[in-house]
Amino acid sequence: MTVALAIVLTGIGTYLSRAIFIVALAERRFPPLALRVLEYVAPAVMGALIVSMLTTPSGDVQIAAPELVGLGVAALVAWRSRNHILTLVAAMFSFWSMLALFA
Repeated sequence: MTVALAIVLTGIGTYLSRAIFIVALAERRFPPLALRVLEYVAPAVMGALIVSMLTTPSGDVQIAAPELVGLGVAALVAWRSRNHILTLVAAMFSFWSMLALFA
């Protein structure tokens, strides 16, 4: 199997696994409890991304100026905008900018 074929098959599998839920649940209404629970998915994913970014495979905490700036920008944008997409974009832009400056 070539790398290109593996990428295409993975893309098709990912698309189908997401499309099944959209097609199957398009006509249904979610219960209010499910909608309330889904509100916590984005903050939980953000927390998981932050913890995985700040730890090494051995479990040690590794934090430097780019990470601190990215976390600070994320906290500020999240506090002011309450928009998780904007928070992620602003934090990643500032993190990558600081990496470019310090590298």
